[in-house]
Amino acid sequence: MPNPKRRMSKTRTAKRRTHYKAAAPGVGTCSNCGESKLNHHACPSCGYYSDRSMFIPKK
Repeated sequence: MPNPKRRMSKTRTAKRRTHYKAAAPGVGTCSNCGESKLNHHACPSCGYYSDRSMFIPKK
């Protein structure tokens, strides 16, 4: 296996890593109460998911 002959500079490493970005999470609105919530998660304010009550939220 070939190995690097020289140390790779910090600038060169940083240029390669410029495209590594974190994606923003998908946020939607609850169909029951209208609050914003994460997609594919139960609503933290009312406890509904897909028009069904999953849990009773603590107040």
